[in-house]
Amino acid sequence: MLDSSLNEQDYHALNAMLNLYDGDGNIRFDADRMAARQYFLQHVNQNTVFFHSLDEKLGYLVSEGYYEEAVLDQYSKNFMRAIWDAAYGKKFRFPTFLGAFKYYTSYTLKTRDGQRYLERYEDRVVMTALALARGDEDLAMTFMEEILDGRFQPATPTFLNAGKASRGELISCFLLRLEDNMESIGRGINSALQLSKRGGGVALLLTNIREHGAPIKGIENQSSGVIPVMKLLEDSFSYANQLGARQGAGAVYLNAHHPDIMRFLDTKRENADEKIRIKTLSLGVVIPDITFELAKKNADMYLFSPHDVEKVYGVPFSEISVTEKYHEMVDDKRIRKTKVNAREFFQTIAEIQFESGYPYVLFEDTANRMNPVDGRINMSNLCSEILQVNEASEFNDDLSYAKMGSDISCNLGSLNIAKTMDGKDLGRTVGAAIRALTAVSEMSAIDSVPSVRRGNDDSHAIGLGQMNLHGFLAREHIHYGSAEGVEFTSVYFAAIAYHAIRSSCELAQERGASFKGFEKSDYASGTFFDKYTDRDWLPQSDRVTSLFGGMDLPTRDDWAALKADVMQHGMFNRNLQAVPPTGSISYINNSTSSIHPIVSKIEIRKEGKIGRVYYPAAFMNNENLEYYRDAYEIGPEALIDTYAAATEHVDQGLSLTLFFPAEATTRDINKAQIYAWKKGIKTIYYVRLRQEALEGTEVQGCVSCTL
Repeated sequence: MLDSSLNEQDYHALNAMLNLYDGDGNIRFDADRMAARQYFLQHVNQNTVFFHSLDEKLGYLVSEGYYEEAVLDQYSKNFMRAIWDAAYGKKFRFPTFLGAFKYYTSYTLKTRDGQRYLERYEDRVVMTALALARGDEDLAMTFMEEILDGRFQPATPTFLNAGKASRGELISCFLLRLEDNMESIGRGINSALQLSKRGGGVALLLTNIREHGAPIKGIENQSSGVIPVMKLLEDSFSYANQLGARQGAGAVYLNAHHPDIMRFLDTKRENADEKIRIKTLSLGVVIPDITFELAKKNADMYLFSPHDVEKVYGVPFSEISVTEKYHEMVDDKRIRKTKVNAREFFQTIAEIQFESGYPYVLFEDTANRMNPVDGRINMSNLCSEILQVNEASEFNDDLSYAKMGSDISCNLGSLNIAKTMDGKDLGRTVGAAIRALTAVSEMSAIDSVPSVRRGNDDSHAIGLGQMNLHGFLAREHIHYGSAEGVEFTSVYFAAIAYHAIRSSCELAQERGASFKGFEKSDYASGTFFDKYTDRDWLPQSDRVTSLFGGMDLPTRDDWAALKADVMQHGMFNRNLQAVPPTGSISYINNSTSSIHPIVSKIEIRKEGKIGRVYYPAAFMNNENLEYYRDAYEIGPEALIDTYAAATEHVDQGLSLTLFFPAEATTRDINKAQIYAWKKGIKTIYYVRLRQEALEGTEVQGCVSCTL
C-alpha cells in the first residue's frame, strides 16, 4: 500500500513512480492507479462541462453543432435515457493513467477552444454505439456493452468520429494501384492528396510502372522509373498534412522482380544521395516464392520490364504470378530483362532493414494461396495487414474514368482477447463486432476517390483484429511463444473465424445479398471449409482446454453445417479479419498491443507537452513478472510461431514486427525472414533492433489509425 500522503501528489509524478522501485524492489503499480484517480480529481473533473440532466446535455450538444442530430433522432428519449443509465451504471474506471490521458487528449469531444471536455468515456461509447446501430435499439445496447466492457474496440477513426456533427471519416486507411501511364499516375497522386487531407494513410502499388530507361512511344531511354513518382508522392503527403496536425502518411509497394528494385531499396540507405533519398514514405517489397528458390540455389534472379510483360500477356505486371511465369518470361526474347544475384538481393533487404526498419515484406504467393476470393493480391497497406484484391481503372485524357476499377479501404476494429475470453460468449462478441464493422463500411462513402467507394460498396470488406494476446497469456501464467501459447492462439483464431463467417452469412440472409464475386470464391465452392471439416480445431492439452472452460467451440460438424449455410445463402463481407498493430486503442482498452509481445514491461512514451508517460503491461503485477519477457528476449522464432498459428485462420494479414537483440546481424534477419516464409507468414511489418529501443525509438502503431 502507498502512503496516504501520496494522495496530494501530482498525477504526472505518481505515474513516473512506475519507473522507480520501492524499498522492497517492487514496481509501484499502485502509484499508477492512483495517478489515474488523481488525473480525474486534479484535471478532468475541473475541466469538464457539467450538465444537470441528459436532456440538457444532448440538447446543448445538438444545438451547438457538436452531435449529429440525425443519429439521436433514430431513438426514443426513453431508450436514450436507458442506454446512458446502463452505461454509467457499469462504473467504468481507467485502470492506467495513460489510458485515461490518451482518451481525454485524443478522443473525447472538447469545446471548440479545446480547453474543456464535453464527454466522459461512457458518452463516447454510447454515441459510437448509437451511430453504428443506426436506430436498432437492441443492437445499440449490445454495441455499448461490448465496447464499454472492453471486449470490442472500434479503431481510432470510428471511435473518434462516430456521432459527431463535424467529423472525419470513420475509416482512414486506403490502398490504390497505379498503372503504367501518366493519367493513372496523375489521378493516383490526386487521390493520395484527397485521402491524406481527410486524415487517411495511403499505400500505392508501383509494380506496373515501367522501369528507369525504358522506352516511351518507342523512343529508348525515356522513362524515369519509379523513384520520381515516389518523390512526388512523398511531397504530396508532406503537403496534405491534415491542417498541420501531423504529416500525411504513405507507403509504396514494388515487386522484387521489377528492374528498379535495387534503386527502390537504396532510397532508404542512410547515405543515399538527397536526389533519391526517401525520408518519410514507407517502402514495401512484394516477394514471390521463386525469389527464395533462386536464392537457395545461389542463382541470379531476372528482373522483367513491366511494359514488355503487359504487352506480351495483355495484363499488368501485378496480375502475373512471377513464380508461375518466371522461366517462361526468362526465355521470352520480347521481354527486356536484367539480373541480380538473388542472395545479394536478400542481403540488401536485410541491410536496409538493419538501418531503417524498412522495407515491409509481402510474401505474394503465400498470400494468394490463402486468399479465398477471386482475384490477385499484389500489395498491402501502411501496416501490412490488409490483403485484398483490387482492379485496375482506366482513364481518359482529361483524367475522367474510361473504366472504373476498384481500390481498397480498411474498416477496422479489434477484440480484446482477455476480455473476450472472460465474456465466455465468442459468438455474441464476434457477431456484434462484425455488425459494427459492417456498419462502418455501409456508412462510408469516399466520393473523393470513386474507385475506393466502388471497392467498398462491392466488397463490404472489414478487418476484425485482435489485441492483448500477451496480456492474456501472462495473466494465465503461460509464456508467450510456448507450446501452450501457440496452441491457444490456434484454437482461439479458429473459433473467431467460425463466428465471423457465420455472422457474415447471417447478414447475407438478412440483406438478401452477398459480396460481389461471391460465386467465384472458395466460400461458394465450399473448398475453403475443407481444413475445418477434415479435423477438429479444438484444444489438445489440459491447460488450454481449461482456458476455454464453459465455452462452446466449433467442432467439425459445426463447420460442416456452416459450410452448407454459406454455400446456400452466401456471405455479405468479402473480407473479415485483419490484425493491425493497435496503438492508441490498446492504451485506452488496457491491452498489450495487437498479438505481438510487449516491447518493455514498463513502456515509456512521449506524449506532447506532458513529456514522458509510463505504461505498465496489461495484468502485470510483482508476482507474475516472469511471464512478461519482452519481444527482444523472446526472439523472432517464437513470435513467428505464434503468428503462423493465427495466420492459418485469418483471411487477410497480420501486422508482424520482428524484434532482434542488439548483437543481431543481417544474417539473423535473413534467417528469420526465411523462417517466416517457410512457416506461412504473409507479411512482415517493421524490423526492430534492441539498440533502437534503448535510444528511445518507439514501435509505432498504424500511422493511419493512431493520433
